[in-house]
Amino acid sequence: MSSNHTIYYYYLALTGYFGLFILLMLWHTVLMTNSTFPIALQLIITVVPLLIPLRGLLDKNPKSCAWAAYISLIYFIHGSAESYVNVIERPLALMETLLSLLLFFGANFYVRGMKKIRE
Repeated sequence: MSSNHTIYYYYLALTGYFGLFILLMLWHTVLMTNSTFPIALQLIITVVPLLIPLRGLLDKNPKSCAWAAYISLIYFIHGSAESYVNVIERPLALMETLLSLLLFFGANFYVRGMKKIRE
């Protein structure tokens, strides 16, 4: 795998990451507000885990990219379950599932590519 392909996987992971970040921010603030929970609590629960690997992800650190891939699995599970249960929010949940898969596969292939380049 050449370094040219590896950088495309990195950009794929960034697309999934920032797409997921924007989707979750819009979902809980503008698109579907839930009156039973405070918006701030919803954002803390959903968005803060994405912020953990942000600095390393922007620095192209393979360990941070691996952690971002692990964290994306939480959003994949949530999006899959939400799309099955909630008909009204199904398009948003399916978008969450798609973006989490972009982040997972992009970060995973980037880490693999960087491992081969360093060897």
